[in-house]
Amino acid sequence: MKIVLTSGKRKNAIARATIRPGKGRVRFNKIPVELLNPEMVRKIVMEPLIIAKELANKVDIDVDTRGGGFMGQAEAARTAIARALVEWSGDEELRKVYLEYDRTLLVNDIRRKEPKKQMGRGARKRRQTSYR
Repeated sequence: MKIVLTSGKRKNAIARATIRPGKGRVRFNKIPVELLNPEMVRKIVMEPLIIAKELANKVDIDVDTRGGGFMGQAEAARTAIARALVEWSGDEELRKVYLEYDRTLLVNDIRRKEPKKQMGRGARKRRQTSYR
Protein backbone atom coordinates (compact mmCIF):
# COMPACT_ATOMS: atom_id res chain seq x y z
CA MET A 1 0.00 0.00 0.00
CA LYS A 2 1.35 3.39 -1.04
CA ILE A 3 1.46 6.13 1.62
CA VAL A 4 2.89 9.63 1.13
CA LEU A 5 3.77 12.08 3.92
CA THR A 6 4.18 15.79 3.19
CA SER A 7 4.23 19.04 5.12
CA GLY A 8 3.37 22.69 4.59
CA LYS A 9 4.13 25.84 6.55
CA ARG A 10 2.60 29.29 6.89
CA LYS A 11 3.73 31.78 9.57
CA ASN A 12 3.94 29.67 12.76
CA ALA A 13 1.56 26.94 11.55
CA ILE A 14 2.86 23.55 10.44
CA ALA A 15 0.62 21.01 8.67
CA ARG A 16 1.45 17.37 8.00
CA ALA A 17 -0.58 15.51 5.40
CA THR A 18 -0.81 11.73 5.08
CA ILE A 19 -2.26 10.40 1.84
CA ARG A 20 -3.31 6.80 1.14
CA PRO A 21 -5.62 4.99 -1.29
CA GLY A 22 -9.27 5.37 -0.30
CA LYS A 23 -12.68 6.83 -1.09
CA GLY A 24 -11.98 10.56 -1.08
CA ARG A 25 -12.23 11.25 2.66
CA VAL A 26 -10.36 14.31 3.91
CA ARG A 27 -9.82 14.94 7.62
CA PHE A 28 -8.47 18.17 9.10
CA ASN A 29 -7.34 17.61 12.71
CA LYS A 30 -9.56 14.46 12.83
CA ILE A 31 -12.64 16.45 11.69
CA PRO A 32 -14.15 15.76 8.23
CA VAL A 33 -13.34 18.73 6.01
CA GLU A 34 -17.04 19.20 5.15
CA LEU A 35 -17.76 20.15 8.79
CA LEU A 36 -14.98 22.74 9.08
CA ASN A 37 -15.90 26.21 10.34
CA PRO A 38 -15.63 29.04 9.41
CA GLU A 39 -16.60 28.54 5.76
CA MET A 40 -13.57 30.49 4.51
CA VAL A 41 -11.22 27.95 6.13
CA ARG A 42 -13.15 25.08 4.51
CA LYS A 43 -12.85 26.70 1.07
CA ILE A 44 -9.10 27.32 1.48
CA VAL A 45 -8.44 23.70 2.54
CA MET A 46 -10.54 22.30 -0.33
CA GLU A 47 -8.90 24.38 -3.12
CA PRO A 48 -6.26 21.79 -4.11
CA LEU A 49 -8.89 19.01 -4.01
CA ILE A 50 -11.22 20.88 -6.37
CA ILE A 51 -8.38 21.55 -8.84
CA ALA A 52 -7.25 17.88 -8.73
CA LYS A 53 -10.82 16.75 -9.63
CA GLU A 54 -11.18 12.94 -9.88
CA LEU A 55 -7.78 12.21 -8.30
CA ALA A 56 -9.08 13.54 -4.96
CA ASN A 57 -11.85 10.87 -4.97
CA LYS A 58 -9.33 8.00 -5.09
CA VAL A 59 -7.38 8.92 -1.94
CA ASP A 60 -7.93 9.53 1.77
CA ILE A 61 -6.06 12.49 3.26
CA ASP A 62 -5.40 13.12 6.96
CA VAL A 63 -4.03 16.55 7.89
CA ASP A 64 -2.63 17.36 11.35
CA THR A 65 -1.80 20.99 12.09
CA ARG A 66 0.03 22.68 14.95
CA GLY A 67 0.81 26.25 15.90
CA GLY A 68 -0.39 29.56 14.50
CA GLY A 69 -3.97 30.67 14.06
CA PHE A 70 -6.80 29.01 12.18
CA MET A 71 -6.09 30.83 8.88
CA GLY A 72 -2.37 30.05 9.04
CA GLN A 73 -3.21 26.41 9.72
CA ALA A 74 -5.65 26.35 6.80
CA GLU A 75 -3.06 27.73 4.38
CA ALA A 76 -0.39 25.33 5.67
CA ALA A 77 -2.83 22.44 5.21
CA ARG A 78 -3.61 23.60 1.68
CA THR A 79 0.10 23.48 0.79
CA ALA A 80 0.53 20.05 2.42
CA ILE A 81 -2.48 18.59 0.56
CA ALA A 82 -1.38 19.96 -2.82
CA ARG A 83 2.16 18.61 -2.34
CA ALA A 84 0.78 15.23 -1.28
CA LEU A 85 -1.47 14.95 -4.35
CA VAL A 86 1.37 15.88 -6.73
CA GLU A 87 3.79 13.44 -5.08
CA TRP A 88 1.22 10.62 -4.91
CA SER A 89 0.14 10.96 -8.55
CA GLY A 90 3.56 11.83 -9.99
CA ASP A 91 1.61 13.96 -12.48
CA GLU A 92 3.70 16.82 -13.89
CA GLU A 93 0.58 18.32 -15.49
CA LEU A 94 -1.13 18.67 -12.07
CA ARG A 95 2.02 20.34 -10.71
CA LYS A 96 1.94 22.88 -13.55
CA VAL A 97 -1.76 23.59 -12.98
CA TYR A 98 -1.14 24.22 -9.26
CA LEU A 99 1.79 26.55 -9.96
CA GLU A 100 -0.21 28.45 -12.56
CA TYR A 101 -3.19 28.83 -10.22
CA ASP A 102 -1.26 29.87 -7.10
CA ARG A 103 2.42 29.34 -6.36
CA THR A 104 1.84 29.03 -2.59
CA LEU A 105 0.02 25.73 -3.20
CA LEU A 106 3.42 24.04 -3.64
CA VAL A 107 5.85 26.60 -2.17
CA ASN A 108 5.71 27.70 1.48
CA ASP A 109 4.92 31.38 2.00
CA ILE A 110 8.12 32.78 3.52
CA ARG A 111 6.65 36.08 4.77
CA ARG A 112 7.23 36.62 8.47
CA LYS A 113 6.45 39.33 10.99
CA GLU A 114 8.83 42.27 10.98
CA PRO A 115 10.64 42.61 14.32
CA LYS A 116 9.75 45.42 16.72
CA LYS A 117 12.23 48.29 16.93
CA GLN A 118 13.17 50.35 19.99
CA MET A 119 11.45 53.72 20.58
CA GLY A 120 8.13 52.43 19.28
CA ARG A 121 5.23 50.10 19.98
CA GLY A 122 5.75 47.92 16.90
CA ALA A 123 7.79 47.45 13.76
CA ARG A 124 6.88 50.83 12.24
CA LYS A 125 4.84 52.78 14.80
CA ARG A 126 6.73 55.47 16.72
CA ARG A 127 6.00 57.80 19.63
CA GLN A 128 4.81 61.20 18.44
CA THR A 129 6.99 64.16 19.27
CA SER A 130 5.95 67.75 19.83
CA TYR A 131 8.38 70.63 19.38
CA ARG A 132 6.33 73.29 21.20
